Amino acid sequence: MAKLPDDDPFHDCELGPEAVLGTCTFENVLFTDETETPVNVFTGKTPGHSQATVEEAKEFAASIDTETPQIALPASVETQIETQSKPYTAAAFFHFKATGSLERHRAYHAAYESNAFTVDFEADYASGDLTITVKEADEAI
Repeated sequence: MAKLPDDDPFHDCELGPEAVLGTCTFENVLFTDETETPVNVFTGKTPGHSQATVEEAKEFAASIDTETPQIALPASVETQIETQSKPYTAAAFFHFKATGSLERHRAYHAAYESNAFTVDFEADYASGDLTITVKEADEAI
């Protein structure tokens, strides 16, 4: 791996590029049709605010006005109840809730911001799996 320029985003990370180079699949992290929703104990039904489709969640994530691609993550049942929110939320594709740690979140973010790497991801909403691939920029050609 080539030396990173002094202004590369990885210089502020706990993890180096080696921690994210390659392909990694994070299983069951995306909003799916199987995402848990609350049930009203009196009626046995899911409240209207917690009823949603994967397509609705994907459209919501895509509608977020940011340069960083967004994914739809499941919202906790507690959040859905307390805030009367949908069963999903949008976040950057490298969000720590998807990647499992704040350190990995920062490393994927640094790779995404760095000119030394290319970052691609695939969000499979049928399985709930998120696959992120990081390559050195000269490998991507």
